Parts: sequence; structure tokens; C-alpha cells
Amino acid sequence: MTQQLTLISEIKNLILESREQAIRAVDQARTIMYWNIGKRILEEEQKGKDRADYGVYLLKELSKALEPEFGSSFSVRQLELMRQFYKVFPITSALRSQLSWTHYRFLIRIDNQSKREYYIHEAANNNWTARQLERQINSQLYERLLLSNDKESLLAITRKERIPMNPSEIIKDPIVLEFLGMKREAIYYEKDLESSLITHLQDFMLELGNGFSFVARQKQPATLSYQNYLNT
Repeated sequence: MTQQLTLISEIKNLILESREQAIRAVDQARTIMYWNIGKRILEEEQKGKDRADYGVYLLKELSKALEPEFGSSFSVRQLELMRQFYKVFPITSALRSQLSWTHYRFLIRIDNQSKREYYIHEAANNNWTARQLERQINSQLYERLLLSNDKESLLAITRKERIPMNPSEIIKDPIVLEFLGMKREAIYYEKDLESSLITHLQDFMLELGNGFSFVARQKQPATLSYQNYLNT
């Protein structure tokens, strides 16, 4: 009986893994297709560059011909995204297999190249879903992290080009550091920020006097999260 259950479990895993691989393969094929469509649109558009409105006309005509047969994925708006996709990523070999078309839809909206590269590396290295990527972009993660004066080191760490050796090579938030009395030039581990936050809160509560109580950090029911602080 145990052997049979093990066999069933293994076969279920094989089915699920195969499905996931099929979904990734389909999405990758779709991404490459959209890239090629964007390339052809831009090439055709450039042939008619003497007409200022040719690009708009071309997209409308293409959508009129494609959408009835292939669906809303070929609306004017979607065709615009494909064209933009090729313009932003003109080298097909640079596309990351870990990222889906939905990922790229968010990435092509980012004008700043360094910012875009940051999110590409983060999303690929950390296996972010498209929704996670969207949330991080909307929360301005890049802007918050790159308030650090050591921008290149931060990007190098993100790209896993080297392993950080000490707390001064990780992350900082200048508002938090100012509150904690830390130098704005440095970047710190989360545990360092957490410890300093608890210490400052403890000192503040003690200054309030007998009307307030403070639970010692050894007995605290939950750990103060720096990331949660940033997201509030």
C-alpha cells in the first residue's frame, strides 16, 4: 500500500511538472512571437516614415485584419505594446527565459534603463511572479534602494556579481537611518536596522515614564520587520 501511494505521488509530480514546463514553453513561444511581430511592425513603419500618421494607420489596419480571427490579443493597444517591446529589447537573445510576456509588459513601461535592468535581474534571480514584479515597481523599490550613494555596489549585489562581505554593503533607507542616527552613506543588513529600531523605541518608551510599559526584546511576541515598515 505504501509503495502504491509513493508511485501515485511520483506520477502526480510528473504530471504537474510537465504541465508547468508546457505552460512556460507556450509563454516563451508567445513572447518570442510578440517580439517578432513588434520587429515587423517597426520595420514596416519605418518604410512609411514620410507619412507622419502612417504608424497609427498601420496598427489600426493590422488590428482590423487580425483581431477578428485571433482575438483581442491583437487589438491596437496590444500591437502598440509589441512594437514597444521590440524597441526596448531589440536583441532577442537578451530576453530572459524566466520572464513571461506579462513580466515584459510591466518592464517596457520603465523608461530608465538602469531601473529596468534592476527589475529584470531581481525578477529573474528571485523568481518573482508578474504580480510580485508589478507590486515592487508600484512600491518604488528601486527608488527607495537607490537612495543609497553606493549605487553600483547595490546593483552588483543584486546581479549576484559578488557576495557582500559586511553590513555596509547591503541596503539602506535614508529616512530610517536618519531616525536611527546611522550614516546616510552606508547600507545595512535588515537585522542591524531591526536591532537599532527596537533600541530606539525602547529608549523612547522609557522616557515616557511610569504611565507606559515596554516589553523586553527577549519577550516580544513578534519581530519588527524592516520590509513591513517600508511597505506601510
